[in-house]
Formats: sequence, structure tokens, C-alpha cells
Amino acid sequence: MSTDISSGKGERSYLKALLLLPFIALLWVPFYNTETPELLGFPFFYWYQLLWVPLTSLIIWIVYRDGLKKGVE
Repeated sequence: MSTDISSGKGERSYLKALLLLPFIALLWVPFYNTETPELLGFPFFYWYQLLWVPLTSLIIWIVYRDGLKKGVE
């Protein structure tokens, strides 16, 4: 099995950069340290963090699928 490392390298780097989104979004605590808007009775502080759990999983899945498509192990 041969792989061409140089092909698509820029695109892969772009998708891997998506992995930084949850880190950046959750690191900026003053942004989401509020009570409003509430969702189903949960203050924004809690549901914002819980929202990132499935979003992070989705981002990891997208990067993983892209790696499989390109033959990266």
C-alpha cells in the first residue's frame, strides 16, 4: 500500500484545525458565564458546555472519516 503524503496535505491540516474549536470555545469562560438565555430551565453556563459534547464528537468523527478516506492511519 503506497500513500502519497504530499497530496491533500493542506486540506487535512484545515480539517484538523477544527479540533481546536471545542478547546477555544470552552476555554473562554467569561463568554458563557451567564445565566441567560436558559434552555429547558438550564442556565446558559451549563447547556453551552453540554452542547459542546455532541459537537466535539461530531468534529472528531468528521476528521476521522476524512483521515480514513485519505488512507491516514
